[in-house]
Amino acid sequence: MQSTISTSILKIINNEVTQSPDLLAIEEPLEIRLSYFENSVQHEKNISVTMRTPSNDEELAIGFLFTEGIITTYSEVKFVHSIQENIVIVELTPEAKIDLSKLERNFYTTSSCGICGKASIDAIKTVSQIFPETEKIKYRSTFILQLPECLQKHQNVFRQTGGLHASAIFNKEGEIVLLHEDVGRHNALDKVIGSACIKSMLPLTDTLLLLSGRASFELIQKAKMANIKTVAAVGAPSSLAVALAAESDMTLIGFLRNDRFNIYCGNERVLPD
Repeated sequence: MQSTISTSILKIINNEVTQSPDLLAIEEPLEIRLSYFENSVQHEKNISVTMRTPSNDEELAIGFLFTEGIITTYSEVKFVHSIQENIVIVELTPEAKIDLSKLERNFYTTSSCGICGKASIDAIKTVSQIFPETEKIKYRSTFILQLPECLQKHQNVFRQTGGLHASAIFNKEGEIVLLHEDVGRHNALDKVIGSACIKSMLPLTDTLLLLSGRASFELIQKAKMANIKTVAAVGAPSSLAVALAAESDMTLIGFLRNDRFNIYCGNERVLPD
C-alpha cells in the first residue's frame, strides 16, 4: 500500500518564494469488522473506524483486538484480510469466546476528562492478562540514550514526510525487533503489538518500547496488555499514564532526547552509568 502522496507547495525561505515538490503522509479511514460465532450463529459487527496510514492493516486490526481484550491469542483468529481498500475483516474461530462489552473500555481511554484516574485504571484491570515477570531487566542509561537515534534511522516514511509517529520494540541487545509508523500514535503501537501477536512473540516482557512522541494513557494501557515492562517516550507522559504505569509495576521514561531523560516510575530498571 502507498503510504505517501506527492504535492506541490510554496516554500518561503528568507522571504524568497519558490515552488517545490513535497511528500505528505497519507491519512485514510480503516473500518475493522469482526466476524464471530454466538450460540453457533455467525455474526458480523463493525467495531472500529480509525484514521490511519495505509500499511499493515491486518496487523493493526489484530493489535486492536488484542489490546482491547477481545482476543487473547492469535489462535482464536481463523483469518484476517482486507475485503476492500479501507475495510479489514477478522473472522474468529467458532471456539473463540468473546465478550464485546470489553469494547466499552474505549469510553475510558477516549474520554478521560471528567473520569477519575482510578476508574480508568480499574477498567484496564478487567481486560488485561497477567504474565509473571521472571526477572526485572535492567538497562543502563547509555543504552537508553542511544535508542532515539536508532529509531530515527529506521523511520523511513517519517524521514520523507515528517508527519508520522512510530513505535518500536527493542531487545536487551539494543536491536529493533518490531517497528511501525502511522499518523496515529495508537495505530503505530497496535501494528507493533498485532505483529507480535501474529508471530507468537507475546508477551513482550523482556523488551523495551520506544514511542516517538508523548506517552498517553491509551499507549500505556496497550503496553500493559502486551506485558511490556519498560516504556520510553521522546515526549512527555500524561498524569494518568504515569498513574497506570506505576500501578502496573512498569518503568516509564519521558523526555528522552539528546543526553537526558526523566524516570517517572520504576527507576529500579534503570542503571545510571
